[in-house]
Amino acid sequence: MSSQTITADAAGTWKLGDLPVHRLGYGAMRLTGSAAFHHGTPSDRERSLAVLRKAIDLGVNHIDTAAFYFSSLRSANELINSALAPYPDDLVIVTKVGPYRTYDGEWGTSARPEDLRGHVEENLRQLGRDHLDVVNLRRMPKYDSIAEHFGALAELREAGLIRHLGISGVEPRHLAEAQAIAPVVCVQNRYALDRPDPVTDELLRICGEQGIAFVPFYAVAGESGEHGATTAHDEEVRAVARDHGASPAQIRLAWTLHQGPHVLAIPGTGNPDHLAENVAAGAIRLTDEELDRLGAPRQRAGATG
Repeated sequence: MSSQTITADAAGTWKLGDLPVHRLGYGAMRLTGSAAFHHGTPSDRERSLAVLRKAIDLGVNHIDTAAFYFSSLRSANELINSALAPYPDDLVIVTKVGPYRTYDGEWGTSARPEDLRGHVEENLRQLGRDHLDVVNLRRMPKYDSIAEHFGALAELREAGLIRHLGISGVEPRHLAEAQAIAPVVCVQNRYALDRPDPVTDELLRICGEQGIAFVPFYAVAGESGEHGATTAHDEEVRAVARDHGASPAQIRLAWTLHQGPHVLAIPGTGNPDHLAENVAAGAIRLTDEELDRLGAPRQRAGATG
């Protein structure tokens, strides 16, 4: 089956609160340039618009973005608005607040609780929305507790500016802290096949037990992070990829989705062909033996870490 004909529904569905989404979504971080933020070359505007429209054509109905996703020439939110408004009825746009970048691209002071309304309003303005479907609070290292920040977002939810709340970059204790204030529909943490992390493994388990969506970021990028997709694939990843006639990146995405029915993937790209390949990864079914092979180096690293 050609990757061009596989659509996002092949990955199955989950819900962000009361909003159903296909488990294979799209992350807008790479929409603005060859690497995230100011690290690469700004993207071609028409190509970025085409990627977004193709994502919708391929059945993607979950887009992850942020007001601080911009390069020297491009804004992810502005591109999403230009390409997709008026938005499809089933499209769920998830954004995040907390971190802040100045116009020249430098990271600014982390938001205080009273700053978050301004962050939400900026996302609303850029996206052309009267409310945001889901807002993730990205925990900032300088704040050990998220209670005040999450409480501020809960107030905006009560005011109707936000439909659902999530958290990002957290530990299990932060999830409990947030849930004491308002419902949490998703948790977004860094998580990848080649990145053992017992704390996030525990969070993944807790989310599964409670029916909360777990949304890894950098699942394909791995250790390359914001600089783009990794090329450092384990030999087992390459071998399984050959067996499936797939790319290593597709196998990394398939492995991610196999970590539980509540796990969503949001790979990002500015390349229409890579987009189709990412979506097609949702149709790859890995055997238990393949999952054991792929996970063995991770298990060994975790045991010796």
